[in-house]
Amino acid sequence: MTVAPNLASPRIAIVGSGAIGSYFGGCLAEAGFDVHFLMRSDLAAVRERGLYVGRLHAAPVELKEVQCHASTSEIGPCDLVLVALKSTDSAVLEYLIPPLLKADTVLLTLQNGLGNVEYLQGLFGKGRVVGGIVFMGITRVAPGRVENYNPNGGTVTLGEPGGPPGERIAALAALMEKAKIIAKTAPDFQLAVWRKLVWNVPFNGLTVVVDASTDRILDNAQLAALAHSLMKEVQAGAAALGLTIEDIFLERQFAYTRSLGAYRPSSLIDYRAGRPLEVEAIWGEPLRCGLRAGVQMPCLALLYAQLRALSGKRRGV
Repeated sequence: MTVAPNLASPRIAIVGSGAIGSYFGGCLAEAGFDVHFLMRSDLAAVRERGLYVGRLHAAPVELKEVQCHASTSEIGPCDLVLVALKSTDSAVLEYLIPPLLKADTVLLTLQNGLGNVEYLQGLFGKGRVVGGIVFMGITRVAPGRVENYNPNGGTVTLGEPGGPPGERIAALAALMEKAKIIAKTAPDFQLAVWRKLVWNVPFNGLTVVVDASTDRILDNAQLAALAHSLMKEVQAGAAALGLTIEDIFLERQFAYTRSLGAYRPSSLIDYRAGRPLEVEAIWGEPLRCGLRAGVQMPCLALLYAQLRALSGKRRGV
């Protein structure tokens, strides 16, 4: 049964207060919503100095007083939970989420890749979980400080995993708009996930392999051609599942990426810090889906193997 929460004046928890979680939570708090952050490494810094959210499409957010907590049990039950943990940390959600739940709590996952919605549904029920696809350029630049480098702010696409958007998706979109977060609703959420993979697979992946920002990919003819080949393989994998991604959408990813400048995707930042990459959710699962559907994906298979070998290795800045 679909859960219908209070989204007019919700109590909101942010689980995973890295770049995306801090950005969404900061914008929502600045708009006047009751936001509570689960924080780990940034907890002391934010308690001391507050949270800063830079954005080019609107005035920056500077929160001096932030409701940040060391555990979800300190936060307690909420109406809405934004899940922004890396998929590599999803196993801990089984323990983090229950203290935040009441009968009508909705879980909105903003995680990258495939399988995150299904994982949460398996733990907490299909009726609680909705999906969000973030098309932005957000980076955590220091403890308690994040920047959105998208000149237009970027978008979040919201959808029901099992069908068309309904009232609660419309309410979530209105919530985001109040926080100056441009929100779209997805008629087909699975299609929206694969459209995001069109960008994530090449640019998150290739920037790690060559240890360079996105502009270096665009400026190198061979790397740009490889990025396009990876996009075509993702497009083919989606098509085999009955999901149509237009050629023009692939081309637009290059203009979008150029607008971000010398952007360092989250996977490159994680790689340089020696943290594990979201290899399975972003590269492994799309590859497996495509192969099961009979699609050959040689570029993705090679990239997946390279990233598995590199994941968790430290390279320095």
